[in-house]
Amino acid sequence: MSYASTDEDGSRVRDDRVLPLTRWVARLIVPFLAAAFLVLYVVPHRTTEFFAWTIRPEMTPVVMGAGYGAGVYFFYRVSTTDEWHTIAPVFLGIATFTWFMAVATVLHWANFNHGHHTFVLWVVLYAITPVLVPGIWAYNRRTDPGEATDETVHLPRVVRILGGGLGAILTVAAVALFVLPDVMIGAWPWTVSPLTARILAGWFALFGVVNGVVVLDPRWSAARILVQSQLLGFTLVLVGVVRYWENFDPSNRLTWLVVGGMVLYFCAIVGLYVAMERR
Repeated sequence: MSYASTDEDGSRVRDDRVLPLTRWVARLIVPFLAAAFLVLYVVPHRTTEFFAWTIRPEMTPVVMGAGYGAGVYFFYRVSTTDEWHTIAPVFLGIATFTWFMAVATVLHWANFNHGHHTFVLWVVLYAITPVLVPGIWAYNRRTDPGEATDETVHLPRVVRILGGGLGAILTVAAVALFVLPDVMIGAWPWTVSPLTARILAGWFALFGVVNGVVVLDPRWSAARILVQSQLLGFTLVLVGVVRYWENFDPSNRLTWLVVGGMVLYFCAIVGLYVAMERR
């Protein structure tokens, strides 16, 4: 199957298009993410009935649900956008996330509700996507010419440096917490188990990788959909913080660091988005 159009001499043209296979994979993934969002975010207290395993307290499924909600938006954009470079950076973060989920599932197999149909869906999803997502990225990325015209709006250098630094720190921290979940269990603002600590570490890794990868492409168009997805995800998480504040330990200094950090980051990307869209 050809991955790009060809010119008159038969050579491949890097036309930056999103290939049909990529669109169809996105359309296939969206319903799974939407279902996870509805269960985890809307009724986080009913995971025993509706999800692959029981999650307590509610803040963990809320964070997961917010991530899946942002994922619905992202993959919808994958299925509708025309330019590959506008969505490409997020694929590496999602690929990293799927590997974290797959390994966590194997390590904590006994914690899952093996008799529930959502367990089957979870296993199928995270058996396939660790190969499928990076495969789609590798297949479609060769259509990106990687060129920026003089008219292209660029991210400020300081934003790329700060974003890359934050991404690197979060990715390293996510790997460390995944390997040593007891560290997170003892310090986190709300109660987590070894399984949920590793699941949250996977979300941190996704966030870290996508922020780091943006450094490689200066075009604002390569970051716009990512930032839109993050705006949605952080909005949902912060609403969840208000909904389930009782899950937090106010005496824990990390509570204020985590919540304050999310608020600051949200305000920063709102400001960035508004400023870049005005250019």
